[in-house]
Amino acid sequence: MGIRQKVKVRRGAAVAVAAVLALALAGCGGDENPKESQKPSASQKQGDTPQKSAAPSGGSAAPAEVIATSQGQSGIVMEINSATRDQDGYLTVNGQIKNTGSTPFAQTAAWRGDEKTASPASVAGATVVDNAGKKRYYVLRDTEGRCACTTGLMVIKAGESVPFFAQFPAPPTNTTEVVFGLPTFAATPIKISG
Repeated sequence: MGIRQKVKVRRGAAVAVAAVLALALAGCGGDENPKESQKPSASQKQGDTPQKSAAPSGGSAAPAEVIATSQGQSGIVMEINSATRDQDGYLTVNGQIKNTGSTPFAQTAAWRGDEKTASPASVAGATVVDNAGKKRYYVLRDTEGRCACTTGLMVIKAGESVPFFAQFPAPPTNTTEVVFGLPTFAATPIKISG
């Protein structure tokens, strides 16, 4: 066999091996894609929510229910999403504070109430009033004086929405509505669930 024939045979063998590998890899890749694209659509029809399809549906999930809204200053709006009484005797209020204005909002110091050290930049000034029981409840504190509430609320950017929570001693179980207050916002009645 001449040199030219050996080179042609080696080239031919290399091309054949490359073609077989390419077909094998294409066969593996082609097999997986249809199965993955079929799985979410099939499971969505059955009502299942596999982990892979959970992320896209989470992005388009409906916003949380708003049970009360209160206007603050400079385009700040507070939305309350829930007020839940738990079995341990606590009432937790959850919501969002939104900056609907066109400039950052940094006047959050009033929200902390009289708090100066343990819970700065917080909603520690929040209160709940039980009008029927004629009693006002303040945000709970831990043994070091820190509030059981959201902290770190320094600046809310224009268009930004930040979640908040505040936890209180729960009013008696026969109290189903309280008035939630946070300095600089109008007090607003809220229904208790749980």
